[in-house]
Amino acid sequence: MTTTLLTEDQQALVETTLDFAQDYLAPHALDWDRHEHFPLDVLRKAAGLGLGGVYVREEVGGSGLTRADGVLVFETLASGCPSIAGYLSIHNMVAWMIDQYGELAQRERWLPRLCAMEDLASYCLTEPGAGSDAAALRTRAVRDGGHYVLTGVKQFISGAGASQVYVVLARTGADGPHGISAFLVDKDDPGLSFGPNERKMGWNAQPTRQVILDGVRLSADRLLGHEGEGFRIAMNGLNGGRLGIAACSLGGARNALDRSLAHLAERQAFGGRLLDAALQFRLADMATELAAARALVHQAAQALDRGDPQAPHLCAMAKRFATDTGYSVADRALQLHGGYGYLSEYGIEKIVRDLRVHQILEGTNEIMRVIVARGLTEAFR
Repeated sequence: MTTTLLTEDQQALVETTLDFAQDYLAPHALDWDRHEHFPLDVLRKAAGLGLGGVYVREEVGGSGLTRADGVLVFETLASGCPSIAGYLSIHNMVAWMIDQYGELAQRERWLPRLCAMEDLASYCLTEPGAGSDAAALRTRAVRDGGHYVLTGVKQFISGAGASQVYVVLARTGADGPHGISAFLVDKDDPGLSFGPNERKMGWNAQPTRQVILDGVRLSADRLLGHEGEGFRIAMNGLNGGRLGIAACSLGGARNALDRSLAHLAERQAFGGRLLDAALQFRLADMATELAAARALVHQAAQALDRGDPQAPHLCAMAKRFATDTGYSVADRALQLHGGYGYLSEYGIEKIVRDLRVHQILEGTNEIMRVIVARGLTEAFR
């Protein structure tokens, strides 16, 4: 990653995060993947560096950083382990939503422990029958005096079962996006349970389970924002979440590219190093594509920081392009390793598996194209 345009503070942030990734993530990433181990102790070490509340305001324990800072953090973390970096991105998305939309009492109750990662957080939007069409969700929250009663099932929830705090999107009104509200659910609330840990292609170092709400009764002060604001809260959270996952794709792919350079420099074939053959042009293409994707991610992060009306479209562009590019670069890195790339001990196939899901989560890349297209054609409707 080029650092020539970074401020001194950003350079220090990258260096500190890189030290953490190299010391605490990279050496264990293969074992965590193999044994499906979620390293809670390492996550709490990350919180000691301020990575549990990257975008959260400082008065409740956060680091108060910008989105432009955040993409640097998550790219660097993902160079050590995309799966753990991806979970940290989701945790930070939830913490930001609470900080941005919560009342003071909610912020003071939930955020200090989230920023310290004494509690972990999960985002509960997707359902078994409502994935990309988030406005079609069926989980309901029925008002009962001073309480809401939540019933429904959430699907593909990262961190489920290990997390203590869940931002749950549920229907409080009519069909469509304006009938959705957001709620803060605690793991210990009666009626909350979890499905079995899903067996996945990648992201094995974090649990993915259903979150089952069977008449979960919440006091009205668990409503995040106002009734009917949930969809807007969810989408605004996803703008930042998409940048986090895009940055994780860059970090994982950059690791794969670096491994390919080292591998080709060592390998001999036809009387010379593979690095000196035509394969170097493939490396040049991979590096160029990553640089282009990084530029788009940073442009979108800066737009989100300044409140640019085009930021949601730029975030969708960046997520689509960076995750497609990251997966493509990792896949080509595997090919450049030949048979060794297919062996788990070399770590390349894990990167490929981990990055594949980035094209699906936080809104599939097909939906990213829909968002961009709507922005382009809005004036002609």
